[in-house]
This record gives sequence, C-alpha cells and structure tokens, in this order.
Amino acid sequence: MGVDATRRYRLLLACPDEPGIIYRVSGALTARACNIVAFDQHSEGVAGGYYFMRAEFDAPIPFDTQGFEAQLAELLPQEGSSWRLRAQAQRHRLGILVSRESHCLEELAWQVERQDIDAEIKVVISNHARLESIASRFRLPFYVVPVSPETKAAAESQMLDILRRYEVDTVVLARYMQILTERFIAAYPRQIINIHHSFLPAFVGANPYQQAYDRGVKLIGATAHYVTSELDAGPIIEQDVHRVDHRHQVEDFKRIGRYVERMVLARAVRWHVEDRVLPHGNRTIVFPI
Repeated sequence: MGVDATRRYRLLLACPDEPGIIYRVSGALTARACNIVAFDQHSEGVAGGYYFMRAEFDAPIPFDTQGFEAQLAELLPQEGSSWRLRAQAQRHRLGILVSRESHCLEELAWQVERQDIDAEIKVVISNHARLESIASRFRLPFYVVPVSPETKAAAESQMLDILRRYEVDTVVLARYMQILTERFIAAYPRQIINIHHSFLPAFVGANPYQQAYDRGVKLIGATAHYVTSELDAGPIIEQDVHRVDHRHQVEDFKRIGRYVERMVLARAVRWHVEDRVLPHGNRTIVFPI
C-alpha cells in the first residue's frame, strides 16, 4: 500500500538540548491523532549543545498546522528553537541555473523525470543558449539571460523575476559559472544549492584539472553546499571522491570529475527536497535515508 502524500508531513526541528523534548513533541502529535512513521534525532551531547530531530507522520484530514506550530512554540525552549513543517504533497519547485556544461542539468532532469528526485523543475535559466536543446528534450521552459560585469544587476533582477513567476522555492546552480550577488542570495536564504570540484582552495582558476594532473593528485571530488555571501563556503550538504592514479590523463580527470559532480549534486538536491537537511550555523545535519 502506497503512502498517502495528502496526509504525510515532515518536521525538522532544532533547539537547545534539554530533557523531555521527544516526549513533548511525540505527545503533541499523539494528542492530535497523528501516527509517527519515521523518526531520527541527533544530540550534540554537551552542555549548552543543540538537539536536532526529523520526524515523518501521518495526520488526520484536515490537520491544523498552525495550531500544531503554535503548540511547538510553547513546548520547546523559548530561545534558539526553530523548526520547519512541510506536507509531503507540497513538492519543491526547482529553478535550475546553468552555463555551458550539461552533465548536472541532464542528471537532475533525468532523476526528476524518473521520480527519483521528488520535485518539479519549473524553469531553466542560462547565460548561454547552448543547453536549450537539453531543456527542450525534457520539456522544460528555458530562458537565456546574458551576464556581463556591466549588466549583472539587471540580469539578476531579470532572473529573480523569472524565478518568482514560476514560484520557485529552491535554486540549483548546476554548473552556473557566475558569482551571485548578496541581493540575489538574500532572496533565497538556505535555498540555493551549488556544486563545485573539491580541489578548492588548492587549485583555483579556469583549469583546475590540469593543475591537479600536473600535481599528481590521487583523489577527484565534488562538494554540494548551500550558497552564502562567502564564496564557496556555505554549509556543506554532500561530498564524494573518486580515486585516480598515474594512468589517468587530464581528459580522464575531467570525465571522472563530471561524474562525481552530477551524482553529488543529485544526492544533495534529493536530500534537500525530502527535508533531510537541517542547516545549523555553517554546517548541516543530514538525516540518513
């Protein structure tokens, strides 16, 4: 028997740790005739530390979400508590930003089409026209918004207008080779996911794979993270590596890098839309599947 998405909710919670939190939250759900079907938690286990929880539960129809959240505010510590409650049926609406590289866009579109990623891709925006055919293949709206140093502010305003028009709630930088301004980032706090190779900060610039090859590196990796105003320094969601050796040439490095990038990004997006990622400061709590 399948899951009734109209009745299932996900709760992510962070608060200062103290005795009785599980008892209070589970008691509140039980009192509202909810059935907890999945539960995970993490405690920092130190004085003054934080407690993190993820719960999935089935609720009666209709479910008073506002009343439940008001009750949470009374049950949890008054200072430093936060939570996010989301209905499973409320699928995330993705806006994908790309430049010239296709591998991350294709992986995301394919996994969404197969429903491996439970979300909707609402629009693809690029600063080049090269990937329009890929968007068309997956029947995705595609917009070209050229960017130059002189037009950056206007271009970002145009992109934000497009994203709002499609009611996007999560932005994915699928190898979008532009640095976003603080104004753009502020429009989607902790809702912009980026992917980059893990050679940083050792090998910067336009040709990191050649630099890595010249240096004889043995691991090629990728990092997916939330975007903040500090470049490539936001909370990390997922990382992975692939081993290489002296037999691999520069083109092998690039091919392996593309593979790692697309899989790491897809996993990060999947976990984000399944409400498994809880940012806390400049790190994340990622609840396992």
